[in-house]
Amino acid sequence: MQFKFQIGVMALVLSFFSSISFGEDKLRLYTENYPPYNMSNSGQPFAHKAEDISGLCTELVKAILKHSKVDFSLKLREWSAGLNRAQKRPNHAIFCTAKTEERDPYFHWIGPLTEIEWTLFAKPGSKIKLESLDDAKKYRIGGYKGDVLSDYLIEKGFDVVTIANDALNPRKLMLDQIDLWITDGLSGPYLASESEDIEDLTKVLVFRTTPLYLAVNVESNEKIVNELNNAFELIQNNGEADAIRSQYIQ
Repeated sequence: MQFKFQIGVMALVLSFFSSISFGEDKLRLYTENYPPYNMSNSGQPFAHKAEDISGLCTELVKAILKHSKVDFSLKLREWSAGLNRAQKRPNHAIFCTAKTEERDPYFHWIGPLTEIEWTLFAKPGSKIKLESLDDAKKYRIGGYKGDVLSDYLIEKGFDVVTIANDALNPRKLMLDQIDLWITDGLSGPYLASESEDIEDLTKVLVFRTTPLYLAVNVESNEKIVNELNNAFELIQNNGEADAIRSQYIQ
């Protein structure tokens, strides 16, 4: 009886420590609602489960996780909240994000998964022609308040009017309240179509590209980081990553 009791106690102890190890090795991922890169399937600005989140970056990250042995949770939240957790807590991550000088020391960088195109759009049928970015200085440009693309042009002395709801900029284009709209080459047309039913925006100029990554807290378990890197290389080499990208990028 005493022997059985000791075995039972030992089993509970091992189970307890096993659950601690499992919890410590779980990767917690965050993303934001930024179609078509990441989006909640319900249309809400948040989601609690991986199956409720889709999009270009999300599908690439899911493919990486599928080929790794990493236990994970995936949630869609407001960007600053997810970034703050990923930056401060081991075994936390965020995607898709640009690798900036400020962020670089805080993360391991898996990727690049895809890239954004810094693009100036005009309304459908526009005759505006730009040979260089400087040519856009004579035009009124609509932008998204706090966005890195808009801030870049403002710092360069361009005439940029920013608003808190970027989905209104396509309408402003159609009403001739602005001449150009600064946004990402993939998300811009998607947003215009979804919010205002506007198709065939005129892509006037792409003047920069920025790669996007899965960023994992720098103090995370080394095994997790290695698993993710190996899985990324696998989907890059076996064509799975390109197949996912082709569904979103024409």
